[in-house]
Amino acid sequence: MKDIAIAGIRRGEEFSPGHIDNDATIFRLSANELRRRGWTVNEYSEKHLAENLIDEQYIFNMARSKTSIKRLQQLETSGRTVINSAFGIDSCTREKMTRILIANHIPHPESIFVHTAEAIPRFMLNKLNNCWIKRGDSHAVMPEDVTYVENSQQALTILHNYAMRGIPNAVINEHLTGDLVKFYGIAGTDFFHWFYPSAEAHSKFGHERINGTPKGIPFNLNHLRHLCTQAAEALNVQIYGGDAIICEKDLAIRIIDFNDWPSFAPCRNEAAPFIAQNIQSHITQHSRAAV
Repeated sequence: MKDIAIAGIRRGEEFSPGHIDNDATIFRLSANELRRRGWTVNEYSEKHLAENLIDEQYIFNMARSKTSIKRLQQLETSGRTVINSAFGIDSCTREKMTRILIANHIPHPESIFVHTAEAIPRFMLNKLNNCWIKRGDSHAVMPEDVTYVENSQQALTILHNYAMRGIPNAVINEHLTGDLVKFYGIAGTDFFHWFYPSAEAHSKFGHERINGTPKGIPFNLNHLRHLCTQAAEALNVQIYGGDAIICEKDLAIRIIDFNDWPSFAPCRNEAAPFIAQNIQSHITQHSRAAV
């Protein structure tokens, strides 16, 4: 079975803000781990995918462009095995992710959804104080795509800027006071890693400073892992990461972000074998089902 070639699709650099090297490294480590296990891995860019140059039946990918996701969805629908699922990658765009988490009763900040080109009703303006404005149509690619604002005037300015940039919709999250934790997981394996990003100077856009130095608010790690497993299943992603707040007020855990295949930067050497295990398991399962 291991004479089957696997396609690996790297993430376009424009979709790795602040983490180009980190994203490239976890991809390389995962591909090399598959090769160590005896698989043939052919590496491609998102450009190759857009040009329809991927012939392999089995594909693992870190793609993020809308064109790539659409093409992968077509391949997946036609019977190819794609990890992470392109439908799962699309589910991790901000508005879809938020709606899915809320619909599945996964603890999340109070959120509202707005069209950036439409006027905000006056009765909603009080919701725009001490909150986060996040572009809803895509993953964040620049700092302004996720912005903390203190008042409604700042919020309206950000929404106007989104509209000018052609971003049609935004998600507004309440700001939660508490400890920010980052997590990484791989479905179907024992791998799960968490840490305080501010304590390890791990950051994409520097937003971690808003919640400040972690206080060590106690929380149930098994519960955090359970919530992440639920979120991964609801969003249909196998290789994931994200952020949660351990709330100071009620000690509750709330998921504030969930991403398909992050960099795993603090734990990539430990994660790569488990990523390869997940990919290998899917290929083996699908290969047997096709016989």
